[in-house]
Amino acid sequence: MKILLASAEVTPFAKTGGLADVCGALPLALSELEHEVAVIMPAYQQVYQSGQQIESTGISLDIPIGSHYVSGELLRSTLPNSNVTVYLVRQDNYFNRKELYRAAGEDYRDNCERFVFFSRAVMEAIHLLDLAPEVLHVNDWQTGLIPAYLKIEYASVRGFEDIATVMTIHNLAYQGQFWHWDMLMTGLDWKYFNWREMEFFGRLNLLKTGIVFADAITTVSPRYAQEIQTAEDGAGLHGVIAHRSEVLSGILNGVDDRVWNPSCDPHLASNYDVSNWQEGKAKCKCALQSEIGLPTRPEVPLIGLVGRLACQKGFDLIGEVLPKWAESEDVQWVFLGTGEPEYHQLLEIIGEKYPDRVAVQLGFSDALAHRIEAGSDMFLMPSQYEPCGLNQMYSLKYGTVPIVRATGGLADTVIDANQQNFTTQTANGFSFEHYSPFALDETLRRACKMFGDAASWQQLVERGMRQDWSWNRSAQHYVDFYQQTISRVRDAVLS
Repeated sequence: MKILLASAEVTPFAKTGGLADVCGALPLALSELEHEVAVIMPAYQQVYQSGQQIESTGISLDIPIGSHYVSGELLRSTLPNSNVTVYLVRQDNYFNRKELYRAAGEDYRDNCERFVFFSRAVMEAIHLLDLAPEVLHVNDWQTGLIPAYLKIEYASVRGFEDIATVMTIHNLAYQGQFWHWDMLMTGLDWKYFNWREMEFFGRLNLLKTGIVFADAITTVSPRYAQEIQTAEDGAGLHGVIAHRSEVLSGILNGVDDRVWNPSCDPHLASNYDVSNWQEGKAKCKCALQSEIGLPTRPEVPLIGLVGRLACQKGFDLIGEVLPKWAESEDVQWVFLGTGEPEYHQLLEIIGEKYPDRVAVQLGFSDALAHRIEAGSDMFLMPSQYEPCGLNQMYSLKYGTVPIVRATGGLADTVIDANQQNFTTQTANGFSFEHYSPFALDETLRRACKMFGDAASWQQLVERGMRQDWSWNRSAQHYVDFYQQTISRVRDAVLS
């Protein structure tokens, strides 16, 4: 199968979040399943600073943006240690900027124009490079126009008629909404600016456009696919998504076990696997406690959290629970991340007041993130919503018991250690349904109580470590979904 994946960001070339990790790992897994895969993305400033070897294809682009044309060119690279080609769309006025989408906390004013250019460039690249993909896999709002261009402008163009489009929604909260007059830049007829297709409460909505025009839609977990069809979690698009439910599938993201693997992770004080995790994690915990300035006490539960310090990640709940725990409970905490200023201040105050129990690192270090996963006993993710989440899967692999709210991918991966699940040997962590400080507090207490029961804790840890969260597993689900979509598109063309 020939697959072209289009994304606004791809690891290791440019990244702001999980989208880049998925779009860097999935193509590799598909290639290992012996499919022909290529990736296309913008050539940002980060791309040139990534250390990857980049060359020119010698192919220039002349892209219509509204009533004028903008020139660009196509560059080429590969994903590391693979034969997966990465095409880079160069247009320095649009993409050669310090940040990908915003500066000084504000979105770039020309974001719509930038990704109109990129979307049209993808279509032209398919033609100019003679790529002939069977599947064109687009991701999030930045590529939402691509399925529309294929259906409206390229459907009758030779070589494009059989291309099946699959759109993945990584986070419905980010929709690419713009002023209605930006419709002119797309070059598409105003008749498509209607409530069924591209318009959303008087604005142009690029994510909605992709959802409407793609042949099939995926989300990054089965639970999230259900949640976004509801008024509570559908961010205003629940009706549009529910209307397309027959071609919607939730496919859980995977873990890149070349990067996240305690048996060979170069960042750890000691490598380990399920056969010797007790010794290995003990060394990692001791080293982590020393590194972050906590007392080296192996008998005390150490709870880790790595991520964005924001309400979406449950920090309003943490803000209610943490001060009381830091004062009264013999438990250690380590936080790594950046986010909303009020949570920076909260953590700094608590860290200064209880330096023997709370360690705070405001910033990000990939190496330290690995050491927190390995050295912690538990990992906390009490998210309001979480389309997939990767840290809970890293935690399971590293023998670090996750404590999560049962939402999105967290609900799909973490099975609560209640009495029934523990008896049936399905439990691998702790979870709670109701989004409240009380529910979080109660779940933390259950986890810490079980930590004191060495035999039960061992069962919980080892069950999680033995589970398969690899990209190979997830990639096969994508392959099956691609094949179903291709068959449906070809049947439609023949009829």
